[in-house]
Amino acid sequence: MIASGTVTALVAEAVNPVPWARAQMAFTLAFHIVLVPLGVSWAFMTLIANYRAIKHDDHDALVLAQRWSKYMAVTFAVGAVTGTVLSFEFGLLWPRFMGVYGDAFGIPFAFEGLFFFTEAIFVAIYLFGWRRLKPWTHFWTGVPIVVAGVFGAISVVAANAWMNAPGGFTMNANGEITKVEPLEVIFNKAMPLQAAHMVIAAYLVGGFLVASVYATGMLRGRHDRYHRIAFTIAFTVAAVMTPIQMGVGDTLARWVYDNQPEKFAAIELVPTTKSDVPETLLGKLNADGTISGGIPIPGLASWLSDPSTGKSTVVQGLNSEALADRPTIRETNTVHLAWDIMVGLASALFLLSVWYGLTWLFRRHLPKSRAFLWLAACAGVLAVITMEAGWVVTEVGRQPWIVYNQMRVEEAATANTGVWITFICVFALYTALGVTTILVLRGMSKRFRRSGGFIEGDAPYGPADEGAAKPEPVKEAAP
Repeated sequence: MIASGTVTALVAEAVNPVPWARAQMAFTLAFHIVLVPLGVSWAFMTLIANYRAIKHDDHDALVLAQRWSKYMAVTFAVGAVTGTVLSFEFGLLWPRFMGVYGDAFGIPFAFEGLFFFTEAIFVAIYLFGWRRLKPWTHFWTGVPIVVAGVFGAISVVAANAWMNAPGGFTMNANGEITKVEPLEVIFNKAMPLQAAHMVIAAYLVGGFLVASVYATGMLRGRHDRYHRIAFTIAFTVAAVMTPIQMGVGDTLARWVYDNQPEKFAAIELVPTTKSDVPETLLGKLNADGTISGGIPIPGLASWLSDPSTGKSTVVQGLNSEALADRPTIRETNTVHLAWDIMVGLASALFLLSVWYGLTWLFRRHLPKSRAFLWLAACAGVLAVITMEAGWVVTEVGRQPWIVYNQMRVEEAATANTGVWITFICVFALYTALGVTTILVLRGMSKRFRRSGGFIEGDAPYGPADEGAAKPEPVKEAAP
């Protein structure tokens, strides 16, 4: 028989609120982050189609813009729900963190709320303005959606960046914040690069996601002009952002090297401080400080950290920090693997973008090979995985801190042992929400295919005509 003390210990570990709080936050963030790129970038791509339609009297682009606006509204609504849950989770899962730092941490979210409501208002105006506003007037009502989406994303990232580089507040001897400088909180040292990295990622991921749907349709034989325009707009947005993202990401990695050395050590799998550090592809850190597996590229990690000093650049190792102040072995291996996935897939997407760009530059048409279309069809999922891996690097690499060098995760979490119940409920709710969203989008797609043109019975920017003949159906696969 198992001793009663052992059973008690096992039960206590099972209901420990800290891992459950972390798991719930990680799950809801991973779900919500998929919707962010669509919320930020789809309005921009819709306006490109809308502009082309008005400027060049392009019927296919007009149909595309109207349909995209409706999909955009659905994903915006779902994103609003999941984002609201995340906001509540800060208070429910991390009450001690909010109790101490809420006065500073909440400032960026206040601005995010303003941008969110602005975006919601103009989404409604744009959506219902197709037959109620003049063409250019209607087009300009979409611009605030793009602007508010970008600044809303920047506001949220500013809060996360503050957790990596806290500042803009004064704390007394009792650990209470007595003064807050809002601009210093928002424009903290980590904010510019993190915000740029996330906004560019939103356009990159959103572009690849939307383009992948039309690439799939083209693989199924749908090579009509509608599909070509949709694919070209979405893939071009992503392809333009890919090299920019790699430059921003490289600069951000150097910022981490300078400001969060233990995170950088986990990224590069560096157990001890030294120079001439290799770039280890894959591999893992063992409990005795050795590295097993992987492919080391001699000196590359040192060189990338500071090209001016090359291989002689010293990289601070994990052992330079106290054991309690650095990621665990398991967390280190998780961060390193996530980094390899992020960089590897980003490089593959960059090469795919180069293929697309060179073909367009020299031949003035899309790559026509099925190999390219297959890769483009996979690019959406690969881009999402890349983004998720990037957030794993950011969040797990900061462990054990929730506020870097200020408060640990264990100190911030709720003491309520019933968190595991909320995790199960949230998991079930989000699963149902995800399935419902997919079913709604698929239902809209079928409806659009049946209608062929504009589903309201007449063209946008014109008076309603109940007796107008419906256009012939167009074979397409809307996302």
